[in-house]
This record gives sequence, structure tokens and C-alpha cells, in this order.
Amino acid sequence: MTTISESAPRGLVSRSRSAQAVGQSRPVGYLIAAICVGVSTIMLLPLVLSFIASIKTAAEARQSPPSYLPSQLSLENYLKVFEYQAGLWSYVSNSLAVAGLTIVLCLALSVPAGYGLARFKIRGKELWFILMLAPLMIPYQALLTPLYLNFAGMGLANSHLGLAIVHAVLQLPFSIYLMRNSFEAIPREMEEAAKVDGCSSLQTLWRIFLPLVVPGTVTVALFAFIQSWNEFLSALIFMNNEQSFTVPIMLVSVRAGRQGAVDWGALEAGVIISILPCVIIYLLLQKYYVAGFLNGAVK
Repeated sequence: MTTISESAPRGLVSRSRSAQAVGQSRPVGYLIAAICVGVSTIMLLPLVLSFIASIKTAAEARQSPPSYLPSQLSLENYLKVFEYQAGLWSYVSNSLAVAGLTIVLCLALSVPAGYGLARFKIRGKELWFILMLAPLMIPYQALLTPLYLNFAGMGLANSHLGLAIVHAVLQLPFSIYLMRNSFEAIPREMEEAAKVDGCSSLQTLWRIFLPLVVPGTVTVALFAFIQSWNEFLSALIFMNNEQSFTVPIMLVSVRAGRQGAVDWGALEAGVIISILPCVIIYLLLQKYYVAGFLNGAVK
């Protein structure tokens, strides 16, 4: 009886302590949730305002002072974007072609480079790795003029392949960094087991490592797509044919209104259309992106 009577208060004390801990954690959880809601609101508010402006009439979208809510719903801004010059699909297909080539080039170069830097014993490997990351410190705007002159001499100016090479060069240092860390996260025992089974280095990469670094490769592809899809300056310099223009160049052209005024309604409609592919691809690949980014950032 004494044992039971002594253990009962102890159980009550532990339960009361756990209840107090839960009660103390609730305000912290509410505070974190409120901060997340506030940050999300701040981030989403410009997109909401852009969408509201895109469904206004052209006259109402450019009036001053602006009205936050449209007096009547209109799709004329979206129709203008769809029918602008060569047509929206022409610009979207150009952007998709450039982004697709950029993804292929980034993966084709960053995967073997990351594999070699992570798994092979190379003299001065860390120095080579730092040299590969060094271009991140150089403003790419300073390189566009000599690149254009070189590409024009090789016949790559005003072509999807030439612009994709430029975008891949801009994205490659980060892609190599991410893939190297993804390969280093794989245990050495798996590589040793593959060697015991008689696999060569290429076979080990293809059969063992690539299936394990799918999150990393998806993250590289996602970053390459977003960077290529949104890049404006190099596309403006390298593309001088209207039939080869990408979506960012089209957005600059479509905003021109009467007498040099900005057609805000058409511009906002173009912005909403241009961000849809990035949002859709991110939502589809979100789980791979989060896993790959953590593998590449945390060792």
C-alpha cells in the first residue's frame, strides 16, 4: 500500500509537469503560426494586387489614383497578351526550348563534375572546386558583351542553343556545388559494395548513385528552369529576331501603351501568365526540391 500511495503522487506530478509544458508551448506555437501567416501575406499581397489589376479594364488599370477593386471584370488584358505580335505561344515555346536546353546542359555537366569532386582522389581537388565557384563573384553583366561577340563569330547568336549555353554557364557553379554535396551524402559502403560486384566508375554512377541523388538532380533542374525562364538581360542582348524572343522580352514590349504610357493591365496579365509555369513545376516537384536542397546544404 505504501508503494502504491507513493507512486500515485509521482504520476500526478509528472502529468502536471507535462501539462504545463504543453500549455507553455501553445503560445509559442500560436506566435510562430501568426508570424508565418504575416510573412505569407506580405509575400502573396503583390501577386494578389497584380491579379486584381490584370482583370480590370485597360482604362481603369491605368487611372490615377488607382482603385484596389475593379468596378467590372474584364479579360481584355489577357486577350492582348495572347494575341500580342507573334502570339503568346511563340514566346512561351521559345522560353521552354531555352529552359529545356539549359536543364540538359546543367545536368550533363554538373552531375559528372559533382561525382568526380565527391568520390575521386584528385590532387588539389578543393582548389579546383573553389575555382569552379569563383564565377559566382563575377557580375555576369560584365561578360555579356565578349560572350556575344564570340557567339556571333560562331553563329550561336540569336539562337536557342547559344542563349541556353549562357544560362547554363550562369547556373553551373551552384549546380556543381549542390551535386557534389549530394554525392558526398551517400555512404562509402555502397560504393565499395559496387566495386566488389565488379562495377566500373561509370556503372557505379549510373546504377547506384543516380537513383540516390534524384532529389539533388531535380533541384538542379528546377533552379536551372526558373533562372532561364526569368532571365532578361542576356536574352535581350542575344536575341534580335522577334520570332526568337522569350517571355521576359515580350513582357517589356507588351507594357507599351499609348503615347509612351505604361499599359499596366497588360503588363500585370503578362506577369501572372509568366509565373504560372514556375509555380506549377515547383508544386509538382516540391518534395524533391526540399530533400535535394537539404542534402546539398547540410552535410
